[in-house]
Amino acid sequence: MSRLPRVLLLLASALLALMLATPLWRIQLIAPQYPEGLGMEIRAQTVHGEREHDLDNINELNHYIGMKRIEPESIPELRIIPWAIGVLAATGALVALLGRRRLLWAWLSLFAAAGVIGLVDFWRWEYDYGHHLDLEHAIIKVPGMTYQPPLIGSKQLLNFTAESLPAIGGVLAGIAFVLGVAALVIASRAARRSRAA
Repeated sequence: MSRLPRVLLLLASALLALMLATPLWRIQLIAPQYPEGLGMEIRAQTVHGEREHDLDNINELNHYIGMKRIEPESIPELRIIPWAIGVLAATGALVALLGRRRLLWAWLSLFAAAGVIGLVDFWRWEYDYGHHLDLEHAIIKVPGMTYQPPLIGSKQLLNFTAESLPAIGGVLAGIAFVLGVAALVIASRAARRSRAA
C-alpha cells in the first residue's frame, strides 16, 4: 500500500483507541414528569447515568414495571468490549505498518463482523431487559406491554419517549470504518493502475 492508505488506516486505529475514553451509545427517556429527560451512557467498560442520579432514577422506574436493575458489574460484555476495541485498534495499526492489501481486507472483515455482533448483542440485551419482566412484583402491570427501547431511533413506552442513538464513540467507530474502506479503495485502485502499467 502507498502512504495515503497507511495514514488513513493509522487514523482509523487512533479513532478506535479514542472510543475507550468516550461514550459509545446513549439512551434517553423523556416524559412529562421528567421534562429534562433521564439519560444513560454506555461506555466500553461501564454504564452510567448522564447526570449524577439518572441511572438510579431509571432503575427505580424499571422496578415499578418489573424490569431488572441495570448494574454494570452484571453485564459480561463490558469486560469484553474494551479488549475487542483494543485488538481492532492494534491490528489496524499493524496492518498499516505492514502495508498489505490482503491484511486490510481481513481487518475490515473483522471490523464489520465485530460491529454486527456488537449491535446484535446490544439488541438482545435490550430485548432481555424489556421483555423478561418480574410481573409478580411489578407495581404497574400493563397486559401485553414490553419495554424494549429501540436499537436506533425513538419509541413510545407508556408515557415515556425512549431515544437510543450512537454517542461520540459510536460515531468514531463509523468514521474509522469509512476511513478503512477509503484506504482499501485507494490501495486497490493503485494496484490496478500498477498492473495496467
